Amino acid sequence: MVQIDLTSSQEQTLTSLVNRHREAEGPVKGQTVADEVDRSLGTVQNQMQSLAQLGLVDSVSGPEGGYVPTELAYDALGRDPLEETESMRMAHEYERLDVTVDRITLSGVHHPEQCRAQVHLQQSVGQFDVGQAVAVGPTPQYGLVVLGEIAAVDDTSNTLILDIAQMEAPVEAPDEAPE
Repeated sequence: MVQIDLTSSQEQTLTSLVNRHREAEGPVKGQTVADEVDRSLGTVQNQMQSLAQLGLVDSVSGPEGGYVPTELAYDALGRDPLEETESMRMAHEYERLDVTVDRITLSGVHHPEQCRAQVHLQQSVGQFDVGQAVAVGPTPQYGLVVLGEIAAVDDTSNTLILDIAQMEAPVEAPDEAPE
């Protein structure tokens, strides 16, 4: 991961651009980002210029133009480019969502009453609220399912902090011993 020191405002703007770019699969208008981060278009345009100087954003001119994140932008945010990710199901308020999860980080697994998971999404977490019950998974490789309640929502880094109620993973039958 590349270490680029971004202000929280720059990180929020870049995160919004990456999220919108994934949805639009093309250039994102500055006004779209400005509306999402609740800043003026001029402020966002200035931030995009500084992000472009850092090699994080490219500008596309023309009627269908806007801004696109570079691969370095994904790296600076600690995210994988879309082609390298897999979607997994997530349920929230009895509704299934297809989301792309970058990673699930577990903490406090030695103390079940303090066990938490940080779920990093590649979509905006604006639809989630503290106190909602969610289920994440199964993960593509190991089939892990995490169930819990949202303890915190970090919209700058698209992260949900879950108080884990339950984790499940399939149990595979042990390989049979050779005869």
